[in-house]
Amino acid sequence: MRLYLVRHAKPAIVPGICYGSSDLLVSQEEHERAVSALACRLPEGLPVFSSPLRRCSTLAVALAARLGVSPPIHDQRLAEMHFGQWEMRTWEEIDRGEVEAWASDVVGYRPGGGESVLEAARRVHAFHAERMRCQEDALVVCHAGTIRLLMACRDGSTAEEVALAAARDPGKIGYGELVVLDCPACP
Repeated sequence: MRLYLVRHAKPAIVPGICYGSSDLLVSQEEHERAVSALACRLPEGLPVFSSPLRRCSTLAVALAARLGVSPPIHDQRLAEMHFGQWEMRTWEEIDRGEVEAWASDVVGYRPGGGESVLEAARRVHAFHAERMRCQEDALVVCHAGTIRLLMACRDGSTAEEVALAAARDPGKIGYGELVVLDCPACP
C-alpha cells in the first residue's frame, strides 16, 4: 500500500505565528501553484482524504477534481495539532518557560493547554491503522505534523512509539510538498 502525503500550500499568514489547528486560508496564487505542481505527479484514481481545515480541504477538492475522482473524505484525525492558547500568537509572545516545559516533555506536554503530541499521535495512528486494514493506495492532504506522525507509523507500532519517533525527527516538510509513504502489506 502506498500513501501519497501532501502538505497544504503556504497559508496567508505572516511568518512567526503559531497557528496549528487554526483554520487559515491560502491565497489563490499559492493554491493554483500547488495544484499545478502536484496534479501531474499523482496517479489517477486514488481516493482522497483530507484534514477538514480549509488550507487542506481546498487543495484536496481541487486535486480530486483534477484526478477525476470523488470529492475528498474529510477526516478530523488528519487535522494539525491544536496549540490551545498559543494559537495565532507570535512565538515571541509565548512564555519561554512554557516553551521549555514543552521541550522537556515533547510527547506529553499540552502546549497552550491544547493537544499533546501523544494525543495527536493517537488519532493519526488510528487513521493509519484503518488505511492499513483497507490496503488501498490513497492521497492524503494534511499538515506537516500529521505527515511526520504518519511517517512514524510502522507495522505494529503503538501510538506512543509513533509520538516518540515523530518528536525525535522533526524534519522539515515544505508547503505543497509530496511525500510518498510505502506501507508494508499486512501478513
